[in-house]
Amino acid sequence: MDTTLHALATTAAPTAFAVLGAAVLLWLVSLVRRDASITDPAWGPGFVVVAAVSVYAGGADSARALLVLALVGAWGLRLGWHLLRRNLAHGEDPRYAAMRAGHGASFVWVSLFTVFLLQGALLWVVSLPLQVAATSTAPLGALDLLGTLVVLAGLAIESVADAQLARFRADPTSRGRVLDTGLWAWTRHPNYFGDAVVWWGFGAFALATGGWGALVGPMLMTLLLRRVSGVTLLEKDIVRRRPGYA
Repeated sequence: MDTTLHALATTAAPTAFAVLGAAVLLWLVSLVRRDASITDPAWGPGFVVVAAVSVYAGGADSARALLVLALVGAWGLRLGWHLLRRNLAHGEDPRYAAMRAGHGASFVWVSLFTVFLLQGALLWVVSLPLQVAATSTAPLGALDLLGTLVVLAGLAIESVADAQLARFRADPTSRGRVLDTGLWAWTRHPNYFGDAVVWWGFGAFALATGGWGALVGPMLMTLLLRRVSGVTLLEKDIVRRRPGYA
């Protein structure tokens, strides 16, 4: 029996309210700062909030719930800090700046719905494995071990890839060149690949509880990384900026 709906009966409302409140708060801060980019560093920590609320609302306090909370904490807080440190001194991301210029004064409300609330809704759906795992009281098993190993592997790949890219960008001789060493010699986007791996690891935790429906979370994350906000956006103009990428 799929336990996804059973879990959501407990976690859906409190996690949705938490995500909604965080999205509106971030939007208000973005209006003061005139910078919608603050939504990006909040993506990872947003999952930590959902996991923590799920554990509290579910009341399971099981080994699985605490393990998943620790793992998503390590992933989400690292990602948030990495993006915050990377974006801090660069002003508004060109994507949001272009939207701001295109919509003019109406961007105030456009950004609420198409940036902050949309990201919150996507975050909530992707987080389904966390919500399912947080409400389970079943003992740990082989799928939980598999999930732990997969999450840690994805986290290692993503972290190493980010560090390699940061070093490459910090080198003045890298201007206009393409990073094709280290993990970047094996895949065009090891950071996105590691991110997807992490979420299939969380999917294994959902499967350990019988929550097959929660696999929509890693499916959506993979789709976003591959076709929407990750690879597709990056590769749209990377050949123009770095001819060697072709």
